[in-house]
Amino acid sequence: MHKIAEIEVQHNIMKANEKIAKRIQESLNSHNVFSVDFVGAIGSGKTTLIEELITDMNGNIAVIAGDVISKFDAGRFKKHGIPVVGLNTGKECHLDAHLVEHVLDDIPLKDIDYLFIENVGNLICPVDFDLGAHMRVVVISVSEGDDTVEKHPLIFQSADLVVINKVDIADAVGADADKMVADAKALNPNVKIIKTSLKHKEGLKEVIFAIEEFLIQ
Repeated sequence: MHKIAEIEVQHNIMKANEKIAKRIQESLNSHNVFSVDFVGAIGSGKTTLIEELITDMNGNIAVIAGDVISKFDAGRFKKHGIPVVGLNTGKECHLDAHLVEHVLDDIPLKDIDYLFIENVGNLICPVDFDLGAHMRVVVISVSEGDDTVEKHPLIFQSADLVVINKVDIADAVGADADKMVADAKALNPNVKIIKTSLKHKEGLKEVIFAIEEFLIQ
């Protein structure tokens, strides 16, 4: 009976999250705002990627920075002079739709074109939690090991774009970036995959194009 109760509670939580996520996306759509959920492990480069997108993309951008303690990444984004909301998760290892909806009123939706949501640094916990975003970008780095993809299959199956970062140091850390590409393709044959070195801005234009292309689909 205990296991049945756990399943029922989990089912109710996920249903509630889906309902809120749908409400979030409807609000974004009504303001013509395109939202992207950025997921990746700590140190993968997702904060750096968002900063580069803020600088190089056309359009007005706002960011929700989610983390156990959000002020550090939120502070980096604020330096770019854009609307930023820090979202502390405390002990939680992911964002959920309820948390995002709670701060949505703090975002000037009528003044922006894009809402970027930086999820907590984790490749496991965010998998099942739809945030109402239109697109999910999964960012990993070769420094995490070239078995990272096959160890975390679910997050890559839910990805719309996979960014494999820090390819400039692949040889130094003994990683095979092409293996990571092949592993992601095996899990999600239709997913777009881009190899980047954000330190040198390599692959950044391709990431921007992929986001813009997804927007008009």
